[in-house]
Amino acid sequence: MMTEEMIKQMPHMMSQAGHMMSKPMATGAMMAGAGFAAGKGLLSRAVLHNPLALLAVGAAGGIAAGFLLFKYQKEIVDGLSKATGMGKEFALHQKENLNDLMAETQEKFEGNPPPASASPRA
Repeated sequence: MMTEEMIKQMPHMMSQAGHMMSKPMATGAMMAGAGFAAGKGLLSRAVLHNPLALLAVGAAGGIAAGFLLFKYQKEIVDGLSKATGMGKEFALHQKENLNDLMAETQEKFEGNPPPASASPRA
């Protein structure tokens, strides 16, 4: 049952949800949550207890995934190549930072040699 306070807050909550839906990650999360909630009762009884139904749902899901991969093949390849390039650039940047850090450390050791031990060991 909705209280008056909930009804007053509804427009504010809806505007926040609309703002969240503009972000792709939030949209995907909301869609996944809604799909899980909707399919939980329907699929758990019919599909999990019947192997033939499970096979049919798996095949339908595979066909749908294959179709989407085929349809958006160029976008997927472009996105993956961009991500790979960003990963290579990040690795090179980190390698450069590590080399700079090692050079600074080497300069400190050359400028200030470590103190010799006061008591020689036998």
